[in-house]
Amino acid sequence: MTAFTVALVLVVAAAGLLRWRRPAWYWLAFGVTLAALRVLVRYRSVMDACGLTVPPARWRLSLARATNRPIPEPRPPRIRRLRPTRTGLVLRLKLRPGQDVFDIAAASDRLRHSFSMFGVTSREVRSGVVEVRMTGYDVLKRVQMPAATETRAMRVPVALREDGSVHYRDYRAIPHALTLGATESGKSVYQRNLVAGLAPLDVALVGIDCKRGVELFPLARRFSALADSPDTAAELLDALVARMADVYRLIRTQQRITVDVPDAEIAADIWDLPDELRPTPVVVLVDEVAELALYATKEEERRRDRIITALVRLAQLGRAAGIYLEICGQRFGSELGKGITMLRAQLTGRTAHRLNDETSANMAFGDIAPDAVLAAIQIPAELRGLAIAGDASGGWHRIRAPHTSLRQAVNLCNRYADRTPDLPELAPFRPTTGTATELVPSAKVSPATA
Repeated sequence: MTAFTVALVLVVAAAGLLRWRRPAWYWLAFGVTLAALRVLVRYRSVMDACGLTVPPARWRLSLARATNRPIPEPRPPRIRRLRPTRTGLVLRLKLRPGQDVFDIAAASDRLRHSFSMFGVTSREVRSGVVEVRMTGYDVLKRVQMPAATETRAMRVPVALREDGSVHYRDYRAIPHALTLGATESGKSVYQRNLVAGLAPLDVALVGIDCKRGVELFPLARRFSALADSPDTAAELLDALVARMADVYRLIRTQQRITVDVPDAEIAADIWDLPDELRPTPVVVLVDEVAELALYATKEEERRRDRIITALVRLAQLGRAAGIYLEICGQRFGSELGKGITMLRAQLTGRTAHRLNDETSANMAFGDIAPDAVLAAIQIPAELRGLAIAGDASGGWHRIRAPHTSLRQAVNLCNRYADRTPDLPELAPFRPTTGTATELVPSAKVSPATA
């Protein structure tokens, strides 16, 4: 009995230590079993207390009265599957007649307390079937990306969502995106993760960094073109617009619109072209969009209109030509001048780190998810990297990118430098190796920038 007691105390102490220091290990060792049992035992009473049950069918009531049996109890949604994951549990429910997915979503906070889980989110899989994802611990406190992620063309993992799933940046589904964040909010780390995910792919990276290149020029070995001033950015964007026109001419000559060609083989963008003719897709990263929109003289105003016009053209027409925009900035508002709201309307993906003003949050989410505006301005300053991500569908979720130092991003770009395509249209803007080599050592002084 003494040995059993000692062993039990050691197990409890080990569990407590793991829960404090390594919550992911604790979840896999103890938490997942305890949580599954807790959900199964409490399920019916919790659903009844949360108002997620429906009265029994009339034929059941009539049968009970006819046979003098007890009245059947209200019925909760039927559990179709309970699946454990590395961060929590996934509960798939079959709704009863009269129930709606919004009923489950409205009761998410009550389910979180009742099942003693850290977070509960829900989504509709198909009509009548709801998937409830429950997390057992704070997965965003110490971000650990899964070892295996889904990879395919123009789709890269960049962060972890609050429900434990991976947040992907899919350029085929969401061509253009806007990323906002105040100073020291983690926006630069998010951008490094994006470059790190794109580096191994067959894609051309084009950067515009008007902070004299301090953010993007250390990664120059993997970039096909870089601009470090508004004047150079204007010329670079004009070259991209010209490339877009050339790609459209190629698509037009290869459309294959004849009566003997199936509809599915008619080319409408670069992904419908044969592999040997398909142009290299281009991802354009703008580090600080406000620097491109500000002006003080008439000459700078003309340059600014030229830049914004080129960005709007690329946002409106660039998807089919394989040109995708990543617009980043600390501030994004209508006071940046004409064309800004038109540009914003074309940026389907929205990501907002901690923001200092509600106007920028409204520009990010006001037109797609108004309830995400308050969440964006309430991100605490100590949680660098935490962000709100949404798209035109109206849904949004909290994400956090794993910390990637500038040194790690540079090493990864150098490793895949041989995959940097040489685009003739952008040859005048190709960064030299010497410039990148001179800037990389200075990054060692402060590798953990925002």
